[in-house]
Amino acid sequence: MMRSLLHVLTALAVIGLAFWAYRENYRTQAALAEAEKLQTGIAEARQRLRMLNAEWAYLNRPDRLMDLVEMNYDRLGLMPLQPHQFGRIDQVAYPAPAALVLSNPVDVSNTEEQWP
Repeated sequence: MMRSLLHVLTALAVIGLAFWAYRENYRTQAALAEAEKLQTGIAEARQRLRMLNAEWAYLNRPDRLMDLVEMNYDRLGLMPLQPHQFGRIDQVAYPAPAALVLSNPVDVSNTEEQWP
């Protein structure tokens, strides 16, 4: 009797472990598929970023910008930069540091108690 109960419990444990392993296998496969999908998305985003950087560099070529300025000179009224338009770092007016204001000052002088 005891031996057959032990066989039944062992069989139930094996079935339970098989079910658990089956579920974990499918969870792992789903996680791997999701990770692969994310890696593909990252690769596509990086490719798009490289393309946008190349396009930005192409559009900001100095010769192209100079041609645009010359074509739109009358309408925009742009003037070339001159050296006197730039400043030095010591000419920047930084705000003065704020004064520290204590809302409830505490007197810490030794007036009442004497420590042994």
